[in-house]
Amino acid sequence: MEKNNTLKLKFESARKYAPAPESRSAAKINAQYELFINGRFEKPLSGKYFDTINPATEEKLSQVAEANDADVDRAVKAARNAYENVWRDMPGAERGKYIFRIARMIQERARELAVIETLNGGKPIRESRDFDIPVVANHFFYYAGWADKLEYAFPNRRPQPLGVAAQIIPWNFPLMMAAWKIAPAIATGNTVVLKPAETTPLTALKLAEIIQESGLPPGVVNIITGAGATGSALVNHPDVNKIAFTGSTEVGKHIQRAIGGTAKRTTLELGGKAANIIFDDAPIDQAVEGVINGIFFNQGHVCCAGSRLYVQESVLGEVIRKLKDRLETLIVGDPMDKNTDIGAINSRQQLENINKYLDIGRAEGAEMYQPDIELPGKGFFCKPTIFTNVAQSNRISQEEIFGPVLTIQSFRTDDEVIEKANNSPYGLSAGVWTDKGSKIFNLTTKLRAGVVWANTYNQFDPTSPFGGYKESGYGREGGLHGLNAYVKF
Repeated sequence: MEKNNTLKLKFESARKYAPAPESRSAAKINAQYELFINGRFEKPLSGKYFDTINPATEEKLSQVAEANDADVDRAVKAARNAYENVWRDMPGAERGKYIFRIARMIQERARELAVIETLNGGKPIRESRDFDIPVVANHFFYYAGWADKLEYAFPNRRPQPLGVAAQIIPWNFPLMMAAWKIAPAIATGNTVVLKPAETTPLTALKLAEIIQESGLPPGVVNIITGAGATGSALVNHPDVNKIAFTGSTEVGKHIQRAIGGTAKRTTLELGGKAANIIFDDAPIDQAVEGVINGIFFNQGHVCCAGSRLYVQESVLGEVIRKLKDRLETLIVGDPMDKNTDIGAINSRQQLENINKYLDIGRAEGAEMYQPDIELPGKGFFCKPTIFTNVAQSNRISQEEIFGPVLTIQSFRTDDEVIEKANNSPYGLSAGVWTDKGSKIFNLTTKLRAGVVWANTYNQFDPTSPFGGYKESGYGREGGLHGLNAYVKF
């Protein structure tokens, strides 16, 4: 009992850092945002606007234009005109100069972008500042370098752009997803109409300001805002040649049905339920920290989050104990505080969905553990949660929760854990923790996942492709593969 009290005091002390909030002064957020069409900010023909909020405080940040079918048509026509009259025939070296300029401007305004990403999305400022924005700039730099080297990317072939690309991105990595899609599309000579998620439009609109200031020819990149109806109008527009979508599997299937029988090309990056596997010969402390990074530091708001943990039976007790101890030290709270580990859930709707699954997990007989911490009185917050005594058939083990919720199961043999990890409708990513290279290679060849990390997790690089199998979608973004999605031969 005395030891437990000592640990509790230690954990409580760890959470009592003095507040270290990032200043909001670096970010200029307009009271109202219009649609970015043909190089200008235009009022919506719909005449409608919607509020976007800070999920940590529920305060209104701005009012954003809602594009209707006519607005979508304006944006697509602007993209088509820019494609046919300016962009597709521009030498690759010249296209690259514009993209390099955008990358440098992103670096120059990195602090502002990080602050806005955190205010609008709820993720901790450390993640926005140290991961999201640097990766955004790196993707633009990387694809700028390819713009005049496509003959080397595709030797003995004659790559040609597809035309107008409709791109729809989610709320979990708003600016990073925009970079993943815009950079390779315009590097290969396509033009773009991008629609960000309705709950996190602000960094995409800030990117529109950067694009405008960069001097990129009008219409090459258009950014329109709205909800599901806007996205549907964009997908169904007859003058769109390519659709790139990141989001839920349900919406991805709807897109597939909508474009059936058309010549539209598509890449879909959809849901995930990633398996993170710890063998008994793994560096346990490193693996535990990798698990924390893979599911909790991002609020579970990652399609590749390692939300299913499989631990070899002989070290199961040790791993669970260390995970629980580590959860006790995590700080949940103000995303703008540099001490915060876990920020706000993106929306009330998403928080309600997570809480629904917590109820489902308990009803299924799983044992739930949450650290003894107090959540902020306002905003959308969820305690990091571990479920043990989980069955492979439980819904919390099979369905994507998209929150800071980890399920834990044990295994004995390599073949058993491969079968369990693959027993999922998803196949986006996985992690393997072991000191045996042969074991790593065995699992990477047998796990049905598009990305398998070894002794690390959630590592991204613009040179590496990313994408999944099964209901996690098809096609790849990033790397040389990301270029292939935007060319024809």
